[in-house]
This record gives sequence, structure tokens and C-alpha cells, in this order.
Amino acid sequence: QVQLAESGGGLVQAGGSLRLSCEPSVSIFRLNDMAWYRQAPGKQRELVANITTTGVITNYIDSVKGRFNISRDNAKLYLQMNSLKPEDTAVYYCNGESRWYGKIFWGQGTQVTVSS
Repeated sequence: QVQLAESGGGLVQAGGSLRLSCEPSVSIFRLNDMAWYRQAPGKQRELVANITTTGVITNYIDSVKGRFNISRDNAKLYLQMNSLKPEDTAVYYCNGESRWYGKIFWGQGTQVTVSS
């Protein structure tokens, strides 16, 4: 199976920045479309941003457009988060679809807390 390991979460003041990373236990080239989700307390998990295999196409939810940037390189998936707001507080999860394995994989999540 594939493990996805997130890192980079933490506590930051409003207006600050964090960079999340997601490192798969296998070559990232065995993962196709990838994404970041988040789940705030008492709320459903929501898609924050996704990126295609080549990294050419990205999509964002409206609330993070212009503030967050999803990217990938030969090793990891990233989420650069700028101008953070208290409403961005959530557990952030890495997600990867693999046609090689025929499955979708999830990380364990990393906590992001934005104080006002």
C-alpha cells in the first residue's frame, strides 16, 4: 500500500503563512491527480485544491483562491498557504489517486491552527 506523509502544519497568527508537504512512500510518478482536503471541527471534509499528474492544471475552492498555491515536484506535493485566516483552521489531508494501484490514498492529516 501507499502511505502519504503530511508535514508542515502548526500554529500561526492570522495573516501568516505555512507550507504543507506530502511525501508518498512510493514514487510520486505512481500517483496521478493529487489534492489537499481539510476538515474543520464539526464540519465535513472539503476539497481545498487539486492538481493534475503533470501539474499543469490546478483548481481551488473560492475561499482560498489567491492565497493558496498547490504544486508538485518529483518527490512531493505541496500547499503554500498565505494570508491565513482563522477560518482556515482545520486538519489538512493529502490525497492521491493511483491508476497504477487502482486506488485512492489518504494521509493521516496535519493540524493547521490560525489564531486571530
